[in-house]
Amino acid sequence: MTPLKTIATTAAAFAASLLLAGAAQAAALEQFKTFVSSTKSARGEFTQRQVKGGKSSNTASGTFEFARPGKFIWTYLKPYDQLLQADGEQLYIYDKDLNQVTVKKLGNALGSSPAAILFGSNDLEKNFTLSEAGARDGLEWLKAVPKTPDSTFEQITIGLRNGTPEAMELKDNFGSMSVLSFSKFEKNPQVGAAHYKFVMPKGVEISQQ
Repeated sequence: MTPLKTIATTAAAFAASLLLAGAAQAAALEQFKTFVSSTKSARGEFTQRQVKGGKSSNTASGTFEFARPGKFIWTYLKPYDQLLQADGEQLYIYDKDLNQVTVKKLGNALGSSPAAILFGSNDLEKNFTLSEAGARDGLEWLKAVPKTPDSTFEQITIGLRNGTPEAMELKDNFGSMSVLSFSKFEKNPQVGAAHYKFVMPKGVEISQQ
């Protein structure tokens, strides 16, 4: 599965209040709940790679923006130029090389998908079973297991530092894993309501799904 399809097919939510004691970090679940309750929107940069059999491939990078619930702009800049954008009701997947836009109803698509971790509502435990996954690489990790059996992903782990997600690992049902790293994370930027409205490029082929 390509990096684009990994995000697109799941169609687009990071969810207490322990204070940090000295240099020690709060548990991942507490950091996560604090993040979701305090972060209504955010933007930053990401890198994404596929891992299977211990080998990495299909490295991609780009930028992201989101506003809860269900609004986001996920832009791949390398190695190709592609865009995923949701306005809270519909998801638009713009493949510039193919000059094609695929339009999908957002509906419950965020539900138990990785996109819900970043972009969804605060009610994350409705769709995921959350548990601590220990410390690794300087991060506190949280495991999220989808409650719906038809989810594309077996589990998602989220690495946090000082209340901010810095990494996600998305393990699918076929033994592959997508690893995302986040940087330049800016919380609650001031953005107008029209920012997430998709403007259809002229002359593109439109596919409704």
